[in-house]
Order: sequence, then structure tokens, then C-alpha cells
Amino acid sequence: MIEWRDQGALIAARPHGETSVIVEVFTETHGRHAGVVRGGASRKQVANLQPGTQLDVTWKARLDDHLGSFSVEPLRSRAAQVMNDRLALGGLNAVCALLSATLPEREPHPILYAKSIALLDLLGQSDVWPLAYLQWEMALLEELGFGLDLSACAATGVNEELCFISPKSGRAVSRQGAGEWAHRMLDLPPVLKGEGDASGPEIAKALATTGYFFEHKVLANLSGRPMPPARSRLRDLIASLQ
Repeated sequence: MIEWRDQGALIAARPHGETSVIVEVFTETHGRHAGVVRGGASRKQVANLQPGTQLDVTWKARLDDHLGSFSVEPLRSRAAQVMNDRLALGGLNAVCALLSATLPEREPHPILYAKSIALLDLLGQSDVWPLAYLQWEMALLEELGFGLDLSACAATGVNEELCFISPKSGRAVSRQGAGEWAHRMLDLPPVLKGEGDASGPEIAKALATTGYFFEHKVLANLSGRPMPPARSRLRDLIASLQ
């Protein structure tokens, strides 16, 4: 029997039979990991198996490649801080959906884990959360091997008037460097570089650019999975902020 114990945030749950639930938990040292929670469909357990809930989990299986089962103990719920806040609820759902859709199974990502938990703990702070979310998406792309290089123009090497991003390389391109190919480039809003206006519409423009890389680079390499609808809904919510 193989057994380990860890902490993490629940990012997905689906029914399994009549009384059990298969959950995915993003853990500190075991990455995104799935397992069966026996009796997870009970009224008592359902309250503990909501997206974003911080859990103490023990995983057991006969063999390492088996699905295995989880015993879970809730440490804290994040449901209360999002239920009456559309942005917070949308953010929680988007973070969980992206982690579930993009992270490889059973691969530790301790730095990303720390950033993800810090982001989830900011839910409800609408003045800082949208920008923190954008920065988290950039960190997720970096962790998955598709980080954006915004340090200098890929064509000329200059670091002034960086207005575009190459959809092929993810590198910044200056106005001069883009030339006649500008119409084929992605926008590089200043907020993506940590500069200028960080209003909702500007952050939404930046999310359109990061979203391109999730859809066409990350998810396209994962059997063409679609962009999670929760992420698209969150971008619309952020775009409506002033």
C-alpha cells in the first residue's frame, strides 16, 4: 500500500457512482493529483468539496499508477468570501478550471502552488485581484514552458516602443520591428509589462493576449482541449470593471 499526506486546494470534483466523488487537488509537493473520496456525495462531505477549499489530504493506493482514494479534512473554505461577489466567484472558478485543464498530473510545482494559494487568498479584494490574476496567468504560462519574453524586441533588440508580441515565439516586438507584419502580431498592452493603466478594460486586453497562448500553445498540445468557459467569463467580468 502506497500512502502520502499533503495539503492543497480542491480544483475539480465530479460524481463517481452513487455515493463517491473523484476530486482533483493541487497540492504543494504532489502537484495536481486525483483520487476518490468515498462517501463524498453525502450532504456532510459536499460542503467540504467545493472549489477552492483548502484541504489536508491523505492519498492511498495499492499501486502508484492507480487512481487511489483520498481522505480529506477541510482546513478552510473559500466559499463564504465569493458567494456574494461575482468577480470573486468568477475568479475562483477560472483559477481552478485553468489549473485542472493545464497542469500535468502528479508533477510538483511548488513555486506555482505558492502563487496560486496567495492569489486565492486575495479573493474578494477587487481593487488588487484582477491585476494579481493577470500576473498569475503569466506565471502559469512560464511554469508550463510558454513564458512571455517582454525584455526586448525579438527583431531589433531594442527595448523601446514594445507594442506587440509574436504569436509564434511569445517575444516582444517593437513598432519598428513589426513593420508590415504588425497586423499579424498580438497586442502588448503596457499593463502586461507592469506599466501604465491597470483598469479592467486594459487588463482584459492583456488577458486576450495571454489567452491566445493558453489556447494555441498549452491546450493545443493537450489533445486540443478547449479554453475553460470559466476563464472566458472571468475576462468578460474584468472588462466591465472601471
